[in-house]
Amino acid sequence: MTAPQVEPVVRRGPLRRLYLWTMEQARGRHAWTSLGAVSFAESSFFPIPPDVMLLPMMLADRKRAFLLAGWCTLASVLGGMAGYAIGMFLFDSVGNWLVSLYGYEQKMEALRLQYAEYGAWIILIKGATPIPYKLITIASGIFHYPFGMFVLLSVITRSARFFLLAGLIYLFGDPIRDFIEKRLEWVMMTVVVAIVGGFVIAHYLL
Repeated sequence: MTAPQVEPVVRRGPLRRLYLWTMEQARGRHAWTSLGAVSFAESSFFPIPPDVMLLPMMLADRKRAFLLAGWCTLASVLGGMAGYAIGMFLFDSVGNWLVSLYGYEQKMEALRLQYAEYGAWIILIKGATPIPYKLITIASGIFHYPFGMFVLLSVITRSARFFLLAGLIYLFGDPIRDFIEKRLEWVMMTVVVAIVGGFVIAHYLL
């Protein structure tokens, strides 16, 4: 008599459990609201980029990848407008505190000179990089960069970032998901390095 086969027990570490929980939340009823809130906050004061929610949501539903990119862009631009208002109207209180929090108070004069000559390029290029976008939005308000142009440039740079991710997920979603799940610990480490690196770049190179 053949003994019944026993399925091997797969031990899941904390990172893998967190990943599986995030993927489950990405299908939840409040996922879009949470993504919008994180995208809005990241453009004005919150340190964590929306990609940590956007990527799992796109992987969970590839057919909605471009809708998610549009939603994330909208919330991010609205949050950027809030950051602009903080820089223009609340710099002496909230704005100054945020700039000091990210260790940038000594470089505002240099950034002002950069804005005077390369304002549009600063918004376009740095808005699509890991550099914290809130620093760009607040600085735009501080230096009274034309609001209409700021909004237009924000739409361009943020949509470029999120729609590029959507295109990659839509075309290569399954291989990307397989890669992430097989090398989850390395992927998470890379994400952390990218977030920290963005703040380091902002501190030393902006």
